[in-house]
Parts: sequence; structure tokens; C-alpha cells
Amino acid sequence: MKKMLFSLVASTLLAVNCAAVYAADKPKNNNDHRSKASERADHDHKQDNRDHKKDHHKNKHKHKQRYVEVQLLSFNDYHGHIKTDAVGFGATEGGGEYLAAKLAELREGKKYSFTLAAGDLIGGSPAFSGLFHDEPAVESLNAMGLDFSGVGNHEFDEGVEELLRMQNGGCHPQDGCYFADQPFAGADFKWLSANVISEYDATTTPLPGYWIKKVKGVKIGFIGMTLEATDSIVAAQGIEGWNFYDEAQTANNLVPILKDKGVEAIVVLLHEGGNQNPAPGDYNVCENFAGPVAAINAALDPAIDVLITGHTHQPYNCRLPDSSGVDRIVTSAYQYGRVVTEVSLVLDRKTRDVVRSKSSAYNHAVLRETLTPDPAVSAVIAKWQPLYDGVANDVMGSISADINRAGTPPGADRGSESAAGNLVADAQRWASQDFGSQIAFMNPGGVRADLVYAQAGTEGDGNVTFGEAFTFQPFNNGLDVLTLTGEQIVALLQQQCQPIAAPGDRAFLHLGVSQGFSYDLFKEFAADGSCTAIISNVRLNGEPLDPYANYRVAVNSFLADGGDNFTVFKEASSRISWGLDLDALTSYLKQNSPVAPPSTDRVNELN
Repeated sequence: MKKMLFSLVASTLLAVNCAAVYAADKPKNNNDHRSKASERADHDHKQDNRDHKKDHHKNKHKHKQRYVEVQLLSFNDYHGHIKTDAVGFGATEGGGEYLAAKLAELREGKKYSFTLAAGDLIGGSPAFSGLFHDEPAVESLNAMGLDFSGVGNHEFDEGVEELLRMQNGGCHPQDGCYFADQPFAGADFKWLSANVISEYDATTTPLPGYWIKKVKGVKIGFIGMTLEATDSIVAAQGIEGWNFYDEAQTANNLVPILKDKGVEAIVVLLHEGGNQNPAPGDYNVCENFAGPVAAINAALDPAIDVLITGHTHQPYNCRLPDSSGVDRIVTSAYQYGRVVTEVSLVLDRKTRDVVRSKSSAYNHAVLRETLTPDPAVSAVIAKWQPLYDGVANDVMGSISADINRAGTPPGADRGSESAAGNLVADAQRWASQDFGSQIAFMNPGGVRADLVYAQAGTEGDGNVTFGEAFTFQPFNNGLDVLTLTGEQIVALLQQQCQPIAAPGDRAFLHLGVSQGFSYDLFKEFAADGSCTAIISNVRLNGEPLDPYANYRVAVNSFLADGGDNFTVFKEASSRISWGLDLDALTSYLKQNSPVAPPSTDRVNELN
């Protein structure tokens, strides 16, 4: 259900505050290839006055200069993939060094260029960045010249305060400074999030909602938008006191405010996306497009010219009609730096607006074999590599074969039982058995990689390093043991059918289950894509589950707080903290190696 949107008056006050930030605090420029373009854009209005005087006497020259082309380069869902050894899926594309190289290549010869992102730049990251609270990822984004990004849901994985540290810099409150003589400086780019509002003050956002840039006298407004459902898919404690509002309505409320400031050209950086099924490597199609962003596009004010999206980890290059019937550019650049979207935004200096018929977009693959690694990002890797090697290469245990997530490629299907999800459940039940745990469940989105039998470095085939375990399960959630009745356990299994807001939403999230627990599952899907889960024959160690008896259930703190809409967990009559979920996994590997892939027949799917 959509939340009640804050009032237009409140959003106006918010926008005034955001504009004040824009005027007083411009993003830093720490690299030549970004600073030259930004300085041209920031200071071009001074030249405009001189140009105007010349053009007054040269009408022909003035006519030629009516249109100005601005390059917008964008990507999304980077997730701290600085190094190529964690890009995943055997990809020959992407990684921070090559993403930066492609951006630099595309900027060549472009007088006006901005680099943008649509969120999830950090969070859910491989160990090389995630072990250090994504400070390496932010430094790599600084090095590649990012200007603005919308805020994704994963930027909130460690809470609002940690996101503000990512923006503003400073040492981690628990782990301190990783380099004593060089405290973390924060992001040179600006994160933008207009629809995250304090529940106590409707004029307060943790970050600016928009930013304005001027090119040849034409103002461009960049609006950042966070996934509205963020509060259901990140840990509740870190976002306490903040509400996440409807993306389209929030952006529409900002349109008249931007227009009052002389902005006609508007770009939205939205962390929400769509779905399609392109052929492998075909990144510039828009066939049978569906998903939440289709509805958002239809609801957005026609004054918004470009929609740069993310979240679904899919590439697409669309022209979708706005509510007035005029096509609008809607793009997404895949994941992990594997694609860069290039938008040629043509501005009319007379109308100060985008000429959509002259504007275009293209998704460029970041093919590593055609690129030389960017030295600035390589320097970031070299800086952090010794710290990483000091903790990440220790062997935790071994496996006898690959332990994968569900789908093709692995991880693409969160609606099916997986060996990876069941492994985590096994580890958590085993680790917390002294707390009386009998059953464990694991959310599929909490497993971010596969455990691969083949060695990644020199650790030897089958051996699992701490870095690999962290990349597999990177969120550092707590592990809690809850008391639930049998009836409540059946109810939470039914909640695997998720509430959906639009076609393309994940309708079913399959929980990993620990060994000894089993049940029959029948899924019924309605015309709108929503589902109903019919749960039967629920057994623990072969015995029927008693609906009135109490059971001890181990889950991570994300689920215990009701994450992924599993609200039944919050009804537990008791909750005891065991420790960190990653410690449960590494302890299990140490004590039970070699670990074989868990079976995926614990749930008997009847259809």
C-alpha cells in the first residue's frame, strides 16, 4: 500500500532547503577529467554575457549556437565491484578499473559532460570493499569522476548515519580509521534522495533532494529518488525515524519548484527499474518491457525529460511515452559496471528545455579486453590490497563442490530453493543450537554470491577463504533465536508470497530452510502476478509440526525485524541474540569441512 505523501507545502519547504544546499555546497572535483567538464558547466554563465553581446551583432552565429549538446554518462548497481575477480557470472565486462576507463574514453572530445548513477553503489559488496564498510568503493567512484547519484536501498544497509559518513567522511564509529594518517574523506559526488523524509519534520531529508547545474545559460535539474520499498528490505534499526515516499508523486511535487528556479530540463535518477528478456549482450533493446518503472514513468510529470533507473540489474534502452504522449528516454545500465549509458541531451538555449526529438541514448558494454585499466582506480586497489590480504586470505574451511544460488545465472531466481540458502540456514541452526534452536530460515537476498570449488587465488581448490565467505554473506547482520508457535511458522511460510505493487515485482521469495525441516508448497498466482502460498505437511525431524507448541527459530536480525515483509517474525514471544551471522557461517565451515552442497528437496513443491 502506498504511504500518504507529505504535503505539497512541506515538499516546497524541503525544496527550498535543498536549493540552499545547492547554492552553498558544490561537489568537490578531485580529478582532471571531471573537474574540467564541471568547471565549464559551473562557470559558463559568465561567458554567456559576453557571448550574448557578440551574438547581438552576429545573428547567423547566434542561430548556430541555439542548441547545445550535453553528455550524460550513467551506471547503476555498482555494489562495490572495484576488482574484476568479483564481477561474477564469469563476465568479461565491468569492474571499477574498466568502468572508469570506459567513462574516460566516452568523455573524450565532449565539452559538457556529467557522470551520474542510479543507486546501490555500495552495500551488498564483495569482501574487498565490504570488509571496510565500502570506503574503497567510494574512493573508486571519486576516482572515476562521478558527479551525482540517486540513493539506492543498499546505501541504507548500515543505516542513515553510516550513509552520511559515506557522504561527508570520517572514521567508522566502531572500526575507526583504516589509515591513521589518512582519515576517510567521504564522497566527492553528491548523493540525492528527495523521497526520504523525517517522520518528525516533513522539511528534513538526510541528503539533498535535487541539484542544479547550468550549461550555456540553461539550467539542468537532477532529482535523486530512492526505492519506496526500502523500509521493507533493509534493517529497520538503521532507518528508524525516516519514511520512504512514492517516487513519482515526490518528483512531480518538485517540478513546479524547479520551474520557479528557471529549470526546464529535468533528469530523474531513480533506484527502481523494469524487466525484459534481451538476447545475451543486447543492451539497447526495450522489448515487452514491464515492471515498476513503467508505472512510474506513466505517472511522472511530462516536464521530466529523462529517467535513469536501476535496482533490477537489467540493461535496457527505452523510449516510453509520458502522460502527454511524448516519448521520454528511460534507461538502465545493468550491474557491476558492465554497461555505461550515454545520453546525448540536446538543450534549446531559447526555450531552456530538452529537445527530445534530437536527444538520444546508447548503452555501451564495458569490454575489458578493449580497455586499459584506469590508473586512478588501480591506485585505490593498490592502497587497500595489503589490508585486504591481511584478513581475507585465511582459509575458513572447505567444500566438496560448488554451492550455488538459484537461477541462471546463479542468483537470478530468488523464488526457488537453493543450496546456498539452505547452507546458511544449516550454519545458523548449528551455531545457535546451545540457544535451543531447532529450525533456521534464510532470506534469498542475503546471499550475494556462490561458493565456488575452483580456487580463486592460491588457496587451493575447495578451500573457502574469509574473503569468499564475506562476499557470499556480506551484510554483518546479527543472528537471533526467536520463539514462535507452529501456527506462526506456517504463517511466515505463507508470507513468502510477497505483496506486489506492479508487474515485475518479486512475487515469491523462497526462504532457505535448515536440515530436518520440510513442508509441501503449492503456489497459486492471480492475474496481477500476486500469489498465495498453500503450506501443508510441515514436519520437523519427521514429526508433524504442532500448531500450538513453541519452537526455537534462528534467523538473521534483518528477518527478525520483519525484513522482506516477513512480519510474523516480529510476533515472536522471545528474542535472544547469538552474535553475527557471518561468524556462524565461518564457524560451521571450520567444524564441518568438507561441506557438501545441501539438498534442495527440503521443500516439496507441488506445482
